[in-house]
Amino acid sequence: MTQPVPDLTTEQRLLAAGATSVAGIDEVGRGAWAGPVSVGVVLIVETDAPAPVGLRDSKLLSPTARERLAPLVSDWATSTAVGHASARECDELGMRAAIALAASRAIEQLDRVPDAVIVDGPLDLLFPQSLALSAAVADHRWRRSPPAVVEAVIKADQTCATVAAASVVAKVTRDALMAELTESYPAFDLDRNAGYPSPVHQTALRGYGLTPLHRRSWKFTETIPWERTIERNLSEPQR
Repeated sequence: MTQPVPDLTTEQRLLAAGATSVAGIDEVGRGAWAGPVSVGVVLIVETDAPAPVGLRDSKLLSPTARERLAPLVSDWATSTAVGHASARECDELGMRAAIALAASRAIEQLDRVPDAVIVDGPLDLLFPQSLALSAAVADHRWRRSPPAVVEAVIKADQTCATVAAASVVAKVTRDALMAELTESYPAFDLDRNAGYPSPVHQTALRGYGLTPLHRRSWKFTETIPWERTIERNLSEPQR
């Protein structure tokens, strides 16, 4: 089946309605066992310039295609950024709140706060409505006025150019971050699996246990036979 090509229809509608800037956001790393959940944001102020040729949701692109597109997105967009919530924050807050936290961190890195934001999916993860969820995100505070409009669009990463671009920026940034950690944890093959449960990653977990990068509240931890983790081993005195 032919995949849809992301365009600027939604962005144009928001601009026509009075927004002077529109941003798309998308997350990567939700299903990983290790590393942060990361949210990319791509802001535009006009839609005269077409989106980069070949732009798609990052999941539909090869690593080579993503690496090629990332600088093109930076040249096309007015501003881009990526925010992260650590594995520990994912454990302590839960995934929805961690994504909200990473999104707020991403948006506050932009040159300006967008008037309108497009998020992927049926839920507004930028401003969670649950009081309990909002209270859990202690760091979810805005230094500047937050976006006035947040529009949740199902499959926005496949239909909205700014959201697809945000997914590419987030994926390339997070993959590079995980690759940098390979030297510290070589057995886990992080430069290849980016913290997702590949066979090598799962084998390393059985042999070495959890690292500081792992999400300890995830169900996979129940199958790890070793009680001791890498950080415990490192903290033990040498004999």
